Amino acid sequence: MTHYKLLNLLIGLTCSISLFAQSAIVTPKAHQMKWHEAEMGAVFHYDLHVFDGIRYGQGNNRIQPIEDMNIFNPTQLDTDQWILAAKSAGCKFAILTATHETGFGIWQSDVNPYCLKAVKWREGEGDIIRDFVNSCRKYGVHPGIYVGIRWNSLLGIHNFKAAGDGEFAANRQKWYKRYCEKMVEELCSKYGELFMIWFDGGADDPRKDGPDVEPIVNRLQPNCLFYHNVDRADLRWGGSETGTVGYPCWSTFPYPFSHSNATDPLKDHNELLRHGDSEGKYWVPAMADFPLRDANGRHEWFWEPDDELNLTSLPELMDIYEKSVGRNATLIVGLTPDPNGLIPEGDARRLKEWGEEISHRYGKPLKCTKGKNKQTLVFPGKQPVNCCIIQEDISQGERIREYQIEAKINGKWQKVCEGKSVGHKRIERFADIEATSLRLVVSNSIAAPVIKELNAFYIQPN
Repeated sequence: MTHYKLLNLLIGLTCSISLFAQSAIVTPKAHQMKWHEAEMGAVFHYDLHVFDGIRYGQGNNRIQPIEDMNIFNPTQLDTDQWILAAKSAGCKFAILTATHETGFGIWQSDVNPYCLKAVKWREGEGDIIRDFVNSCRKYGVHPGIYVGIRWNSLLGIHNFKAAGDGEFAANRQKWYKRYCEKMVEELCSKYGELFMIWFDGGADDPRKDGPDVEPIVNRLQPNCLFYHNVDRADLRWGGSETGTVGYPCWSTFPYPFSHSNATDPLKDHNELLRHGDSEGKYWVPAMADFPLRDANGRHEWFWEPDDELNLTSLPELMDIYEKSVGRNATLIVGLTPDPNGLIPEGDARRLKEWGEEISHRYGKPLKCTKGKNKQTLVFPGKQPVNCCIIQEDISQGERIREYQIEAKINGKWQKVCEGKSVGHKRIERFADIEATSLRLVVSNSIAAPVIKELNAFYIQPN
């Protein structure tokens, strides 16, 4: 064999190995890309016990039915106001609890008789999910539905299982599984295309006590995010309800599901949820959630009396944003419509302040560059800078494994920060400097990095 032929053979082999390596990189599905691009969303919790005038007790609520469903009477219900409040913070999607631990449904259901058809409010013709979805579409927010089937105090369902023993309980369990499937079919078929179906605590194992809901969602909502059962999760809980995730935070995961008894017993599962797995074979990105009323020892997903002063402060909200969206997670804030049917005035004001501060800090970069070979920012002169945002083109996977940001200070390049995961968005804060240039240096990657954007900022102290 001539040297020429040997060289061509080696070049071809190298190209084949490179193409194989790139084809093996895990990438998100189209609906998962929408999840990343949204960055922020809201979940609204609404149920019968909002109207009982007492503080919510989860343990009691799961086992004690509400005696009078006609306490449900939001006389000023305005889902437009809900969505505008969430949108003012920057939320791109919104999710509503169709049913929660009481089992009460806040829509016109032909499956669940314990619903708005059965109450006096709006003469039994109210449908809050319809109102909610219409408001979302009116203001350009993606609508989603949260389905709570793990608990049902009216029907005696506790952690998916029908209370009791023997054949009686076994028959009720089979009935409950079919009942849940019919509810999901109804919710997936009545309200148009949905951004997400979120099963509270999951939908369990369809081969055991759980309903077989995944095929229903696949058939009726093929573009919808599915979260989750023991077989599949299109995203994962971030390991806490603090609104933050760990760092590094990878979008890849070792399993196609997020919660299951089949997970590796040698791994700390909460740590795995917080960080993901850089070697994971499945795209299961992180969700960071928290309730807005999360101060002074409170942690409330539903409206309760005397919680107006327990809103998370603006500095804490910005810290949450930077430790979730800024760490490659999508952030969900829990909002609490009150008995009147409105987001309380103080909550709406705090959401607006939050959105304005996010825009103030990150709305106008000092300098921006795009493209896989555009990794240096050149300023017109000495520029104060203390932050940058890095974004990979994750449609081609998470490729970066280690990087550093360098600044040209007095004619010399100096490292100002370093990290590991980037993904959809990484916010890097560092000490104030004056630089003429800023650059991203990738020191370790599994394939050629594809940089979507590199932005520089100077964030002034409040």
